[in-house]
Amino acid sequence: MRRVIGFTLALGAALAGAACSSDGDGGAPRAQGEASPAEVSPSPTPPPDYPFTGRPSAGRRPVLAVKIENTSAGKPQMGLRSADIVYVEQVEGGLTRIMAIFSSKLPAQVGPVRSARISDLHILPQFGKPALAYSGVQTKMIPFVQKAPLYDVSDSSTPGAYTRVPGRVAPYNLFASPRKLLAHAPQASKAADIGFEFSDEPPAGGVAKKSVTVRYPAARFTFTWSETQKRWLVTQDGVPDKAAEGGQQGAPTIVVQWVKTDRSEFHDFHGSYTPLVHSVGKGTGVVLRDGKAYPMRWSRPSEKEGTTYTGADGKPLAFARGQVWVVLAARKPVAP
Repeated sequence: MRRVIGFTLALGAALAGAACSSDGDGGAPRAQGEASPAEVSPSPTPPPDYPFTGRPSAGRRPVLAVKIENTSAGKPQMGLRSADIVYVEQVEGGLTRIMAIFSSKLPAQVGPVRSARISDLHILPQFGKPALAYSGVQTKMIPFVQKAPLYDVSDSSTPGAYTRVPGRVAPYNLFASPRKLLAHAPQASKAADIGFEFSDEPPAGGVAKKSVTVRYPAARFTFTWSETQKRWLVTQDGVPDKAAEGGQQGAPTIVVQWVKTDRSEFHDFHGSYTPLVHSVGKGTGVVLRDGKAYPMRWSRPSEKEGTTYTGADGKPLAFARGQVWVVLAARKPVAP
């Protein structure tokens, strides 16, 4: 009898334990290996947007500026499609030259690398102390470069980072390795906020545009919206601007920034004065994104600060994510 009673008590305890292991609402016990609500891992925090492109990135990288030829003699350009920002500046003779900003990603090669201009030294301080790749400057301008807040990675200071590409005629055959350039500027400033705002959603308003043309005294750019590529494709002087890697140059956002352009104290060996592009101050312009043109006002209080772009409502005008072209031009073409 005592054995029967003991067995009954043990069986009752086992059943009670099984009941305690089930869900509190009386449901069936969880399957083996099934995670409880408290054990579910939270969604990972997405990486922050890169300040130059608005695209997610795990970290900030050093800033490299490269001066690139922008006439037909130097086309097609290499590496430009990997740039975060492309600045178009007026130079002697009413032509243009590019200063490309690389940071979030680096191409294998970039070029043709050409000489720097005084306007570059007024644009670059907003990036802190970046590296600047170029091929020579006017003799009178050398002291200005030496005093500027930048790391000089020109072909004369870091020749091992440059190479002459066969099949191209000098001086349009000088190309550089961005990785080798930055290896000589290990302390170059990393990317930081320069005033750009980004959003997946386009701003309210805007005027639908198929193409927009910007004129310089001796150059003409047309930006044509491609709905399939979601980019503004670049045509220069009536010719599609092809990339050496294939495809056409272009970007999701084009900033047409009207600036004062006058004569600097420098000139080339032909006697043509170098234009000075005033990127500090205030002005107007147009932002192109998603097939629309948005009138804007720009403001840059000092050289060490970035540029803010605001819409008609006074709020920051958000760019589309990706490469940004900043076209610095006079509202009416002017040859200083």
